[in-house]
Amino acid sequence: MLFNSFVFVAFLAIVLPLYYGLSHRWQNRMLVVASYVFYGFWDWRFCSLLLLSTLVDYSCGLALSNRPAGQRRNILLVSLAVNLGVLGFFKYFNFFVDSFRALLEPLGLAGAGPALDIVLPVGISFYTFQTLAYTIDVYRGRQEATRDFTGFALYVSFFPQLVAGPIERSTHLLPQLQKVRRVDNAMLASGAQLMLMGYVKKVGIADAVAPYVNPAFADPGAQSAGTLLFSLYLFALQIYCDFSGYSDIARGVSRLLGIDLMINFKQPYLSRDITEFWRRWHISLSTWLRDYLYIPLGGNRVGSFATYRNLMLTMLLGGLWHGAAWTFVVWGGLHGLYLAVHRRLIAGRRRPDLPPAPAGPGEWSAALLRMVLTFNLVCLTWIFFRADTFPQAWAYLTGIVAGDPSLDFAGRVLAFAFFGGIVLLLDVGCWLEDRELPIAPTLPVWVRGVVYAAAFLFLSFVGESDVAPFIYFQF
Repeated sequence: MLFNSFVFVAFLAIVLPLYYGLSHRWQNRMLVVASYVFYGFWDWRFCSLLLLSTLVDYSCGLALSNRPAGQRRNILLVSLAVNLGVLGFFKYFNFFVDSFRALLEPLGLAGAGPALDIVLPVGISFYTFQTLAYTIDVYRGRQEATRDFTGFALYVSFFPQLVAGPIERSTHLLPQLQKVRRVDNAMLASGAQLMLMGYVKKVGIADAVAPYVNPAFADPGAQSAGTLLFSLYLFALQIYCDFSGYSDIARGVSRLLGIDLMINFKQPYLSRDITEFWRRWHISLSTWLRDYLYIPLGGNRVGSFATYRNLMLTMLLGGLWHGAAWTFVVWGGLHGLYLAVHRRLIAGRRRPDLPPAPAGPGEWSAALLRMVLTFNLVCLTWIFFRADTFPQAWAYLTGIVAGDPSLDFAGRVLAFAFFGGIVLLLDVGCWLEDRELPIAPTLPVWVRGVVYAAAFLFLSFVGESDVAPFIYFQF
């Protein structure tokens, strides 16, 4: 079920009144049923995988709390084997088979190996990482195993963030699900604004720039250098608005239910270096990779070479998490290289996680220069993220460098200026004041009303009538 569909609007119109009229216990039961309906609307058969993850990690959590230390590792391995085994089969089986065939092709054995028609369950990467985080935290003693099966089932299947995140930690979400919730006017107002801004990003911007992006990547050899460059910039806007728009809607719907989800994006294109970018982009995944992969590998505590190795391994696997294709691995590898180089450049210097806004003309000019450089470095990696094949990515790269500069690309320049300006308007106030809502609640009511009306008008004029799926549903 898509957030940007009338079916979802009808679904929410049924769920919310029921939710507000029920006691806490029945609220959770109803939300579990609603979440399975939401997920099963795409393909009901894959609800069994959701239930399997729930049963396995609920049982493993209880077993970890009742078993001696010598058996706890084996219980954790059961959870890892089941969850990663299911994820690996559905997402990576054909990828590894095809890669193996490619290795055997020079020997004339390209036909070796089975071929299966496997459908990738939507959101499996997200809820698999979420359930694994719970079991690992119980194993580490950071989370007590829950005996509330309904609450845990809701933690795994909670429909607003089920299929595209944020990837929630049990220490944050589970306690909210297990206590009585109160939805006040402030939560309703912030939830409604998050949803509206999410729809502006997804329907008004991401879907509107897709017609500029798709032809450029479909046939890069037929495009001018300028067309390719500004199509790439538009894709950077598209994927940011598509994914952060989903996160905003998910957080907004959750607020209407009295539940607070973590912030998943904090104005990433205003980052002044690549390390800051990953502290602002897809925060739930980047922190998951840090806590459950990078730090267990040794993090930065094992010498410079091992630190760079750990960064590369983490980002390579992060790239593979996004999709079963070597282009995603290259995308992750480039970011790993960026992070390693940046760490080398700032070696020995302490810096805040998110540096404050610049003060004074000198700091502003330096910050803007670094933002432009970081944005272009990120855009370079988006070529491999968006391209279907390496030849397509190479054609895109060479087209930007050596393409025909005479073809007209003014339409894309204007589109980037227009839609990029809207993104900047949405982000710059939040960035400067470190707040989550673009429209500050301290503004006069009439000002907020005018902005809301303008957002609705923008959606009505720019939004497409066709319902486009979210990009991250494929992951």
